[in-house]
Amino acid sequence: MANPESGDDARPQPTLGLIDVIAMIVGIVIGAGIFRAPSIVAGAVSSDTVFLLLWLAGGFISLVGALCYAELGSAYPNTGGEYFFVTRAFGKGPGFLFAWARMSVVQTGAIAAIAFVFGDYASQLFSFGVRSSAIWAAIAVVLCTAFNIAGTSPGKWLQNALTLALALGMLAVIVAGLGVRGAPVAPPPAAAGPSFSGLALIFILLTYGGWNEAAYLTAEIRDGRRNIVRALVTGLLLVTALYMLINAAYVQALGLAGMRASKAVAADLVQLAFGDAGKVLLALVVMAAALTTLNATVFTGARTNYALGRDFALFRVLGRWHPSSNAPVAGLLWQGTIALLLVGFASMTPDGFETMVAYTAPAFWLFFLLTGISLFVLRRQAPVVAEPFRVPLYPATPALFCCMCMYMLYSSISYAMSLNPSSIGARIGIVVLLVGIPLFFFAQPSAAASVAQHPSGK
Repeated sequence: MANPESGDDARPQPTLGLIDVIAMIVGIVIGAGIFRAPSIVAGAVSSDTVFLLLWLAGGFISLVGALCYAELGSAYPNTGGEYFFVTRAFGKGPGFLFAWARMSVVQTGAIAAIAFVFGDYASQLFSFGVRSSAIWAAIAVVLCTAFNIAGTSPGKWLQNALTLALALGMLAVIVAGLGVRGAPVAPPPAAAGPSFSGLALIFILLTYGGWNEAAYLTAEIRDGRRNIVRALVTGLLLVTALYMLINAAYVQALGLAGMRASKAVAADLVQLAFGDAGKVLLALVVMAAALTTLNATVFTGARTNYALGRDFALFRVLGRWHPSSNAPVAGLLWQGTIALLLVGFASMTPDGFETMVAYTAPAFWLFFLLTGISLFVLRRQAPVVAEPFRVPLYPATPALFCCMCMYMLYSSISYAMSLNPSSIGARIGIVVLLVGIPLFFFAQPSAAASVAQHPSGK
């Protein structure tokens, strides 16, 4: 009889409470984007009201997607998350390609991009020289990976602490911004054309991105049927409230014209409120934001590698759950290695962050769309869990989500391919994605395939 505590037979355990998952969602979503995107959005709109309404619309669209994911996660709880949904709906080929893309492009590229944001701001406090940002990025990847290898419990407590620190830092910026007003600034010429509100929404939705990572925690959430819905809705409402407050602070302190003229709205705001000391405060807040997102992304990313290893013999080494740490240690190590390689590659380009965004965006929105479509397919099947959460206003709600994904896929490809010279990231990302097609024919299904034998992910 197999030892249930062995690496091959150990399963994810439901150790995450509602607060843990909410902290994970908030930590993933609130990253450095909120300190970079608002000036771009301000340059694409005509008034303060439109600016704030677009940020509110971004929260609404994200909530629509979260409701779709809540149904999928409550009906089919599995540590493979989106990989499991896509595989169950469309078969092992698309599922394998998704897991390959997530392992080699989407998740690892996101980890590298976030790490570069951390490195950019850490370098303002202490520089290692020309490659300082890349060095700090590599350090952040190694530390977050090591902390999660230590176990799920340390990883979740680190996440909770970082999310709390981030929230307090953002509140400090919000209070400072709402209490000051800068001198009027003559705005640069406003760009005109029908595509500018769409461009604004691209950056807003990228800033709201990451809530879908909750799908990879469904097998580890206590009372997952109810808590996955509560966590997604509560987490996104908190994020939307914080985003609306901090953008209102930007508008109050700088005005729309001042935001358009600024390349770093948060830096201008805190400098206005606190002087030069504000720069240090901003660096610490952004570093906290980047670390929070990085740790949560590392935590959830290895779960797909684990599911892939359970299903395909070629990656069987990744399909082992370490019983003592209650974590996919092999998946974490593999993910960390690829992320470090991407950090090295991106460090040779002018802007590592932009290169990694271009690298990940097309594949991300492609499989986001496929996951949305899977809801229509899986609605025709019997759910694993009796009486799961059902998305309201079906089929209009998931149809709206899929339309948003199609628009974002088109927009992200157009925007990513227009980056110069960072567009090399997009081209390489597409090539790496396509490598997964022939690789599938060499990856034989495992006898312990999770889709067939472990529908609950346990």
